[in-house]
Amino acid sequence: MAWQGVIEEYRDFLPVSDKTPIVTLKEGNTPILRAENLKKKLGINIEIYFKFDGANPTGSFKDRGMTLALSKAIEAGSKAVICASTGNTSASASAYAAKAGIKAIVLIPEGKIALGKLAQALVFGAHVIQVKGNFDQALNIVKAIVEKYPITLVNSINPFRLEGQKSASYEVCDQLGFVPHYHALPVGNAGNITAYWKGYKEYKKAEKITSLPIMLGFQAAGAAPLVQGKPVEKPETIATAIRIGNPASWKGAIGARDESGGRIDSVTDSEILNAYSLIASIEGIFCEPASAASLAGVIKLYKENYFKNGDSVVCTLTGSGLKDPDIVFKVSKEPLKVKAETQAVEKVIEGII
Repeated sequence: MAWQGVIEEYRDFLPVSDKTPIVTLKEGNTPILRAENLKKKLGINIEIYFKFDGANPTGSFKDRGMTLALSKAIEAGSKAVICASTGNTSASASAYAAKAGIKAIVLIPEGKIALGKLAQALVFGAHVIQVKGNFDQALNIVKAIVEKYPITLVNSINPFRLEGQKSASYEVCDQLGFVPHYHALPVGNAGNITAYWKGYKEYKKAEKITSLPIMLGFQAAGAAPLVQGKPVEKPETIATAIRIGNPASWKGAIGARDESGGRIDSVTDSEILNAYSLIASIEGIFCEPASAASLAGVIKLYKENYFKNGDSVVCTLTGSGLKDPDIVFKVSKEPLKVKAETQAVEKVIEGII
């Protein structure tokens, strides 16, 4: 049968009933790809797999949670949803609200959102409000708004968001046919690492799997409150999707780390951009910069001899590179310019081959 979206596919593991109206764009079932070329290029002796959630309908993992958040909002009779966002959440909330036929209100930090993501929110018809502040300030405002108005908050503090996002861990196990030794994720608001760990534990409890992975989370060095052990008032990183100074799912992320015996670390913007370039140029996967924090972290730990020979590591790539295309020009060569003559082009090609 054709894929029906994460709610129908994993209904037994989700808080839905026959009365829940399903709002779906057929999210999920995203590819898991073995990084064979990367292994050879880097000369590493561990098996790396990429779970590419940039293949979701709006280009990020957020769709997994948003299908459930909107479905439950409609079930509760909500006529509007609201979120604070650095981009991906706004795009997903706007799309699913459009599908559900209700209004979406989005607060974004002024000048701190990738244009590819802002464009999505606008084209999906959301009411976009730019806040002269950062994400954490925008989220505090949204929390205050829902206390006064009958609007459903769909940031990851909405429990249904994490319930939907945990579906990715089920897919990893189903697609691989085994449980990886490690699972590495970028960490911004920390909902994803929290959700993945919840999903793995539930799959084991249901005897779908017999072991659990060790969870690894990686923040950008300029936005690493979990690493520093305190909120970062003015987070800064080129990876806009994880430019968050006070994660909403702080306790969940720490719990995932501690219960699994894992680690939460930071990587520099330089390390993120290096991994971003490698993923695209070596494996042919175009992910957004924040996604590459997972591989950047794995490379960092590999250099520290953290892994054993033959260990398997799944790196979640959270979003599509088309979300933040401007970054490409920071890491790539400019196109060569030649005259519109065959001889001129041949000369360049000869230098290439």
